[in-house]
Amino acid sequence: MIQAERTPNPQSLKFTAADGQFADGVVAISSQKEISRHPLGQPLFALDGVVDVFITPEFVTVSKDPAVEWSNLKADVEDTLADYLDGQ
Repeated sequence: MIQAERTPNPQSLKFTAADGQFADGVVAISSQKEISRHPLGQPLFALDGVVDVFITPEFVTVSKDPAVEWSNLKADVEDTLADYLDGQ
């Protein structure tokens, strides 16, 4: 199960999972040009409004465009992360 937590930045949420690991190390993806750095890059950046992704073994922080509401994006990010962990 994926859980979202607020961060000091209102444009970012920290997503954690009870089971599973997101990465072996730390990966920062801040543009479409960098999505090949991690298998989560492409599916997360395909979501409307995602502008930055920070992946660690324990959590993923996703930052969004200020024009996009978390109410429209949060569930899609959670589903994407859950699908990734289910595929491992």
